Amino acid sequence: MPKARYIMIGGFLGAGKTTAILKLAEHLTSQGLRVGLITNDQSVGLVDTAMLGAHGFPVQEITGGCFCCRFNSLVDAANELSKQSRPDVFIAEPVGSCTDLKASVSYPLRRIYGDDFSIAPLAVLIDPVRALRILGLEPGKTFSPKVLYIYKKQLEEAEQIVVNKIDLLTQDRRKTLREALARDYPKATIFEISAREGTSLTAWFDAIAGGDLGHDPSMDVDYELYAEGEALLGWVNCTVSVSGGSPIDGNSMLRRLADALQRSVEPLGEIAHLKMTLSPTQGNDLAVLNLVRNDHHPEMSHELAGPIEAGELIVNLRAEADPEMLHAAVGRAIADAVGSFAGWAHTIDHEEHFRPGKPQPTHRLTEA
Repeated sequence: MPKARYIMIGGFLGAGKTTAILKLAEHLTSQGLRVGLITNDQSVGLVDTAMLGAHGFPVQEITGGCFCCRFNSLVDAANELSKQSRPDVFIAEPVGSCTDLKASVSYPLRRIYGDDFSIAPLAVLIDPVRALRILGLEPGKTFSPKVLYIYKKQLEEAEQIVVNKIDLLTQDRRKTLREALARDYPKATIFEISAREGTSLTAWFDAIAGGDLGHDPSMDVDYELYAEGEALLGWVNCTVSVSGGSPIDGNSMLRRLADALQRSVEPLGEIAHLKMTLSPTQGNDLAVLNLVRNDHHPEMSHELAGPIEAGELIVNLRAEADPEMLHAAVGRAIADAVGSFAGWAHTIDHEEHFRPGKPQPTHRLTEA
């Protein structure tokens, strides 16, 4: 029996991992392969799971910690997907604030379960505007040094650095970023794509689907500094039921909510990623909205086809700010956005806000 393929696609919050994973899953499916997806977060109620599931792919969600700290859950998720649909390829999306994935996930998976899986190279996606700022190539607000430690460690361990969203850059800015990445991270192969536009995907898809994980020694990681960096980030997840007396444009509601949140969060700290979905109670339609920086504009990657009378709203907010303040800002924004439609009300079904705890890997292999 052939081994299943295990592909892990990392990258910092807001890099566009979920969109890229969806395009890769569709590409592999078109080649006749069965694909299973594994999402990951520090808590429950993920936009990513809802979005990927809405496209018809089998999805397992691992919550309560990153893959490195929930290694056994990762294996269990793969086994559960195998029972459901026997995937030829597993695509896993780790938490966007995690690093040291080769030492704590890929290498242990190959050593312990090498008879079951062939392991792809570790790909790390980046948002190019964020990267230009972090690498000191352009001005603009970014994160504090301890959060940037995590970001740069992600690039250091990458075997493939995938510059996503190239549609946002001129040729000169692309060249500047590509040259800086090649200079600072010479071990990585660099790809330039736009997952949203479907640009230049084939070369990267071929490399990650056909290549193998390398054997370089694991990088050095200061876990105290790593933990301090993660603890500066605030997490808010909430699931909300919305309903009213008459049909409304759900896309407009989602945009109003994003605008309100952007105004509320900007004085508190830098947004790493705001992701929201709105799905009607009846049917399988879905609206998806993303915001990846304070000074960016919210983007709808998918809109509802028609009015809704009731639905489920999922909000995932990650920012370098106090989670109590973020939680309050989210609550006010939801009340204002929903209440702006006559006769509409909301009920909070689930909510969590916190700072991530110190990462404690189940395994860590310093040698490949």
